Amino acid sequence: MTEQTKHPDDFLFLRITGMVLLVMLLISAWARSYSENVSLPRYCDNPHSTLTHLEKVLHEPRPAGDDSRRPYIIAAKLLFLLPRELEETESAYLARVRRHIEDTCR
Repeated sequence: MTEQTKHPDDFLFLRITGMVLLVMLLISAWARSYSENVSLPRYCDNPHSTLTHLEKVLHEPRPAGDDSRRPYIIAAKLLFLLPRELEETESAYLARVRRHIEDTCR
């Protein structure tokens, strides 16, 4: 195989890799934008209730008991949108979530 026939394959591999990386970056940017502009503002209606439900989600294995699970599922989404840091205490995490919601709702 000559040197000239190897280069098109290498270039194709680099183009495909570049496109995949670009798509991954675009998806990441879209997800971040969606969470900041659509998902987090939904918590502005009743942030105190959401934080109360989130605290129960962190503490109790079945926070809803036999009641509706919907408010707890909504609050639990915050664990995905604003993940808890590795060494962060629960009270520090809840305070950070509260501040972030307050900043979002302004």
